Amino acid sequence: QVQVVESGGGMVQPGGSLRLTCAASTSIFRAYSASWHREAPAKQRELVALISSTSNTTYADSVKGRFTISRDNAKNLVFLQMNSLKPEDTGVYHCAMGGAWGQGTQVTVSS
Repeated sequence: QVQVVESGGGMVQPGGSLRLTCAASTSIFRAYSASWHREAPAKQRELVALISSTSNTTYADSVKGRFTISRDNAKNLVFLQMNSLKPEDTGVYHCAMGGAWGQGTQVTVSS
């Protein structure tokens, strides 16, 4: 059973930055792809970023150039560095790995 826990959300002004962390409990962390998704009221869940087991990355067009996904295999961590945040980035951000989903962390971008 893979367990995933997100942290790092909060409230930030437009143009600000947040760093989300996903901590996973598995002995084969390096074998899994990991992804960040977000959901907002009246909007479908969106794949924000994905990092493969070989550290190839994929981003939604809406966040390209602003967000960076990375992983630390030695520490079983996945990060989402979010810069130049916009109000439309507001939502609950979930980490997914190995079929497991975290409960999410709230990101609110507001002036």
